[in-house]
Amino acid sequence: MLSFTRKKSAPMIKRLIESAVANAEHSANRNNTRLDVDDLVIEKIYVDQGPTLRRFRPRARGMATQIQKKTSHITVVIGEGVA
Repeated sequence: MLSFTRKKSAPMIKRLIESAVANAEHSANRNNTRLDVDDLVIEKIYVDQGPTLRRFRPRARGMATQIQKKTSHITVVIGEGVA
């Protein structure tokens, strides 16, 4: 569904979910446990505020205005779905 969504954040979230699935598969291989990638579901996904970069822009009469460039942290929790 994210492949066809025309929002700016859709490709970023798609890559994030693909990375989470790959990490789960890698962890299962390292721990010698079985994991069916097709049974994985997203349990939680949320966005937290990240650090803010503060920059200054010159203004009239020698003053400056602060520009805040905000960032965010996206967290995805995946687990095996109940069949």
